[in-house]
This record gives sequence, C-alpha cells and structure tokens, in this order.
Amino acid sequence: MAKHLLRDLEKLKKELLLVGSMVEDATHKAVLSLVDRRADLAQEVIDGDREVDDKEVQVEEDCLKLLALHQPVAADLRFVVAALKANNDLERVGDLADNLAGRALYLAERKPIEIPSEIENMAVVVRTMLRDSLTAFVHGDTDLARQVVVDDEVVDRQHKELYGLFENRFLEQPAEIDLNVQLLSVSRYLERMADLATNIAEDVVFMVDGEVVRHRTSW
Repeated sequence: MAKHLLRDLEKLKKELLLVGSMVEDATHKAVLSLVDRRADLAQEVIDGDREVDDKEVQVEEDCLKLLALHQPVAADLRFVVAALKANNDLERVGDLADNLAGRALYLAERKPIEIPSEIENMAVVVRTMLRDSLTAFVHGDTDLARQVVVDDEVVDRQHKELYGLFENRFLEQPAEIDLNVQLLSVSRYLERMADLATNIAEDVVFMVDGEVVRHRTSW
C-alpha cells in the first residue's frame, strides 16, 4: 500500500507541474499578445482555456481517488489537501490569463496605445512567482515559498504605481479612457495572479510545517 501511495503522490506532483506549466505559458502568451498586438496569439490563449479547465478537473479527481483509496494521514494528507487547493488556484490563474487575452484582443482591434513597461515587468515577476510556488510545492521548499510571499509585495507596489500612472492618463487623455481602462484591468489581473501564486506558497508552509500562515501581516 505504501508503495502505491508513493507512486500516486509522485504522479500527482507531475500533474500539478503540468497544470502550472500550462497557465504560466498562457500568461506569457497573453502578455505577449498585448504588447505585440497579436490578435491571433490572444485567441490561442482564449481557445486553450478549456484545456486548462479539463486538466484541473482531472487533477481534482486524482486527488479525491487518492484520498479514497489510500486514506493518507499526517504529511501525506496535508500534501493532498494542499494539492487540491493549489490545483484550484492554478485554474483561476488560467481564467485570469484568458481575461487578459480578451483585453489584448480588444486592444489589438483598435488604434495603438502605449503599453507601460511596468506591465511587462509585472508579468515577469508573476511568472517567476508561479514557477517558484510550484517548485516549492513539489520539493517542500519553505524558504522558496516564503520568497514568493515577499515577491508578492513587489507586485503589489507595481500595481499601485500603475494605478497612479493610469489616473494621470485618465486626466491627460480623456479621449482614450476606454483603452486605458482595459490596460488597468491587465494590471489588476496580474496582481490577482500573484495573489494566487502566494496562496500556493502559503499552502507549502502548511504542508511542510503544519503551520497556517495565511492573513499573516509579517514573516
């Protein structure tokens, strides 16, 4: 039984990494479609969201089967519970990438507008956070998980700075308010992705140490 449990846990890790890779790739393509005004790439992200949804359902079913068949306890149980939550968070990242691609598609069909470099910078940090949160999850690396939480503060600051930038644009470019609102939404989507990566990182701490750290104001 122990050997079969270990096998299924390893399979679950690989499946989660696959979901993570899919949503990270979708995020990258969505931002690229925005910056390069690539409607075709934006549509590719939108069309691919269904595949992410299907994979999320499959991983959830695997988690439930593992619980039913092996009835894990202690650290193994915490891992499966954390995997269920991480799987859901990743699916939500995929939805946000889909939303971002929708904004990119909308903007690609209208007159060009300057994309603040801060949006690309945010996207780089967010993709790193997604990758690091999954790496921390698979390897039980609480130090890397805590670094993800620190990186979330960087994204929060970037989003706040962008909000100020767009407030100025609204005043200075009244004819382009609609386009700038679309871009501000992109910043918000990236900020939410960072929050979801942070959720996964916090679940790593719970999984490894049995410590609930969500809503903590300092580390």
